[in-house]
Amino acid sequence: MTEPTSKPNVNGVNGAATANGNGNPVPVKAQLYNPNRQVYRPQSQYNRRRRSNRSLCCCCCFWTILTVLAAALLVAIVGAALYVLYHPHQPQFSITNLRIAKMNLKTSTDSPSHLTTLFNLTLIAKNPNNHLIFFYEPFTVTAFSDSVQIGNGSLPAFDSGKNNQTSLRSVLSDSQDLDTDSLTSLRSGLKKKKGFPIVIQMDTKVKMKMEWLKSKKVGIRVTCEGIRGFVPAGKSPSVASVINSECKVDLRIKIWKFSV
Repeated sequence: MTEPTSKPNVNGVNGAATANGNGNPVPVKAQLYNPNRQVYRPQSQYNRRRRSNRSLCCCCCFWTILTVLAAALLVAIVGAALYVLYHPHQPQFSITNLRIAKMNLKTSTDSPSHLTTLFNLTLIAKNPNNHLIFFYEPFTVTAFSDSVQIGNGSLPAFDSGKNNQTSLRSVLSDSQDLDTDSLTSLRSGLKKKKGFPIVIQMDTKVKMKMEWLKSKKVGIRVTCEGIRGFVPAGKSPSVASVINSECKVDLRIKIWKFSV
């Protein structure tokens, strides 16, 4: 009786080797451990959605900024074209007459110093533009001397047409007690031989119309300096010197907005 022939192991011990076609064992490559290898973590649907929203937000911001810059450039081009075409000028004001009917300063040791004044003001508002119309609201008029208020009044609202001038009159008056600093400052000016300095300040709002364009209301301040006043002698009013007076117009806001 023949004993069975022993066959080689097809599987290696503990999976260490396997047999090939010739019966020779095939070595198994060992898997090396790399501690620096990044572990694969699949992205969740939430992270993908968050990245998509962020990209959409950046895109919207980019196009918004681009649109604003394009609109600003267009406004600048239109403004430059209108300026070259129409060459607009700001309104002009000038003081033609200022009569001082009363300028009484009473001082006493037992009571506060008191000032009583009365002025008659005449001025000209000129529109030097051929294509612009100015629409003025009522004016608030205040007179100062060495930063001390010596009179206040008003001017009515009016329209200033193209290349036109308007004569305006106002009565300024005041009656007030003066503190020590105001009294000292005012006394110093009243003693000057060339007359005490007077500054006329006017505040109002104005709209501008040019062809089919209309502006919003814009605040302006008109400041007239270089006026010299004299205290009247007796009941006759004195006439202030306005030959060196000059009026300056300032915008209270610097941005003009137009509506069609």
